[in-house]
Amino acid sequence: MKVLKFGGSSVANSENIKKVLAIVAKASQKEKVAVVVSAFGKTTNNLLAGASLALSDVKKAKENLSEVEDLHNQIVEDLIPNNKTTVIDKVTSLFDNLYSIYEGVFLLQELSDKTLAKISSFGERLSSYIIANAANETLDATHKESRELIITNDDFLNAQVNFERSNKNIEAFFKENKHQVTLLGGFISANDKGETTTLGRGGSDFSAAIYAAALNTNELQIWTDVPGMFTANPRVVKQAYAISEISYEEAMELSHFGAKVLYPPTIQPALRKEIPIRIKNTFEPENVGTLICKNPKNGNEVKGISHIEDISLITLEGGGMIGIPGFSKRLFATLSVAKINVVFITQASSEHSICVGVYENDALKAQELLNETFSIEIDRKKIQPIHVENNLAIIAVVGESMKNYQGLSGQMFSALGKNNVNVRAIAQGSSEKNISAVINKYDAKKALNTLHEQFFEEKTKQLNLFVTGVGNVGERFLAQLEQQKSFLKKNLKLKIRVIGLSNSRKMVFNNSGIDLKNWKEALENGEPTSLDNFYNEVKKANHRNSVFIDNTANQAVSEVYEKYLRDSISVVTCNKIACASNYDNYKTLKEVSRKYNADFLFETNVGAGLPIIDTLKNLINSGDRVHKIQAVLSGSLNFVFNNFNEKSTFHNVVAQAQKEGFTEPDPKIDLSGVDVARKILILARESGYQLELEDIANNSFLTEESLSTTNNDDFYASLTKNEVHFQQIFKDANDKNCRLKYVAEFVDGKANVGLQHIASDHPFYNLEGSDNIVLFFTDRYPENPLIIKGAGAGADVTASGIFADVIRIANK
Repeated sequence: MKVLKFGGSSVANSENIKKVLAIVAKASQKEKVAVVVSAFGKTTNNLLAGASLALSDVKKAKENLSEVEDLHNQIVEDLIPNNKTTVIDKVTSLFDNLYSIYEGVFLLQELSDKTLAKISSFGERLSSYIIANAANETLDATHKESRELIITNDDFLNAQVNFERSNKNIEAFFKENKHQVTLLGGFISANDKGETTTLGRGGSDFSAAIYAAALNTNELQIWTDVPGMFTANPRVVKQAYAISEISYEEAMELSHFGAKVLYPPTIQPALRKEIPIRIKNTFEPENVGTLICKNPKNGNEVKGISHIEDISLITLEGGGMIGIPGFSKRLFATLSVAKINVVFITQASSEHSICVGVYENDALKAQELLNETFSIEIDRKKIQPIHVENNLAIIAVVGESMKNYQGLSGQMFSALGKNNVNVRAIAQGSSEKNISAVINKYDAKKALNTLHEQFFEEKTKQLNLFVTGVGNVGERFLAQLEQQKSFLKKNLKLKIRVIGLSNSRKMVFNNSGIDLKNWKEALENGEPTSLDNFYNEVKKANHRNSVFIDNTANQAVSEVYEKYLRDSISVVTCNKIACASNYDNYKTLKEVSRKYNADFLFETNVGAGLPIIDTLKNLINSGDRVHKIQAVLSGSLNFVFNNFNEKSTFHNVVAQAQKEGFTEPDPKIDLSGVDVARKILILARESGYQLELEDIANNSFLTEESLSTTNNDDFYASLTKNEVHFQQIFKDANDKNCRLKYVAEFVDGKANVGLQHIASDHPFYNLEGSDNIVLFFTDRYPENPLIIKGAGAGADVTASGIFADVIRIANK
């Protein structure tokens, strides 16, 4: 024999009930079945809302239930063609009885637990009766009142079952019952006097377990709207999947910590009899679901991750507790008498403090009662007043085999720490089946996804990007991401999503990831942006593995890096301003990056996509010392002087460089030498030297008139006006059979930048196009320098450098 239980969503309407009847018909072909059903849809909530309303307006309470009554009548109309009149009469009689109770509530102005239990029982009384008659149209089915079988105490809303009497009733009834299918209402029961009681939260599941245990069935099936117990809440963790097999103890741990597919009391009767429980999906009946049993097949060491929100942490602490027995007893006795449920306990080994987690709606009451209980100790300063922290959540990692897996707790807390999830308290039982941590409720979603990625996903890491700046570099970066997404997922087990985009006017966010094929349209239809608004949205999204990417040359953007890093959000930037700002700011960004475990990567600050900074870091980290750097670091200037001659104008060559994306939006930044000065400053700082931008000698080749311009139009006009000056610079070099190169040098702590005549025997002489070259002279490369050479300008190579930094973060 089997017991099948169907929840409210499974019997929400006629179409769903047809699916239920099909499942019952198939199951009853091989053996007898007992079918336990919940009330239709949200019926119980509506009944209780009507009861509260009846205190003030009984007429309105009845009117509000008209839709509920209509639903029941419609289901009878749809599913019961042969015995319709009898069933309609019974349904009408039950609703009349219910309305009479509402009138009594109004007249007496009283809504006791006893009355609430009676009112809430109507949902299951109606649903089980209607479904039994619907089943009887095609099956050998009967209906039985659960109130005649399950006997409880007088706690009307959360009754305790008298198993001895209930089991005898159930055994006796089913021994005489010859029908193949028996329909029973879940949730409802009765006391010794025959008064209606209810079994509380998850009562229909509990009813089904009671029947299964009493009848020693071979399986209890819980049919719901999901295909089993999941590794995490699928509404929060999109990658969560159904667990094939799980032990009773693991299921109890998960259900206790918020896995709403199953409630903890349900498991107890079945566990005692070792009756397997299978969680199935009414709408996917062929899916095998989750089997809860004594000896599940071995799977992952961690079986699931769950959480409870709206938790408060209550702390009792003080030096007066140390070595004094009885504090714990008094604390828990006070909460027990007040019927305040404790969901989390931890105590310091020093006995200086005890922390307990309670539901937030009990926190204020608990605080008042405990302050009263320990008032003498508080007045004598032996302990502190009871401290309460709200807006917390408990996250639990569950698995029976965790005790045999070394380092698992380390993985858990390391993963949380990397994503700036602060742990307020920790608890782990000696059985090691559950590791629980109290965290900020705001971080619960991020924590669940982080841990699920750590323990369940096929080593596929997900990065969530927030990109500001979608000009030449930004546009190409997004195109490269879209082009490579399949390759990254297949070969690097990496999934990269762009969650937020912004330019100087608009911003757009999509927590599921922006479609990079249509990002321009999405951004155009976005909302007005500002740096603060963008940051606030990034923080509000609170995704794990978040990365802020700056593709601008904007100083204001560079000034918000520290805020992101302090929230453990990594920063990747091609914007040189931050790293070339005052040394204290540069140092702060590096220190904050380390402190909050957030990467701060800026490879593209020097040499676009060339691995110059990364190579330099490797030299320094391995113990080498830099004595001298010689470099051509401006792809734009190299392009300009490689193409400028007596047959061209300086104006036209610079304009061509800007058109091809080699210069900054303001080309004067490149031509004035400021950009190169910033680059050599960054290399010097990364070499371990403390320099400021003003310490770098800048020997500019521009005229004072060009340097004093304030916009591009005036700047280009000044280039035309001073063409003779630029032609003379070319002639001086050409007369010496030299080429013009804008060179940056750093020697023994001092740096300079400027235009130089490069002879044919110099490594810089044949540097073509927009290429960069860097020569590192170090302890290990004193005479023959380490040389890095290649394309050092252009949107594509800069974008690829940004992309490479993102990959570095993923591989960390």
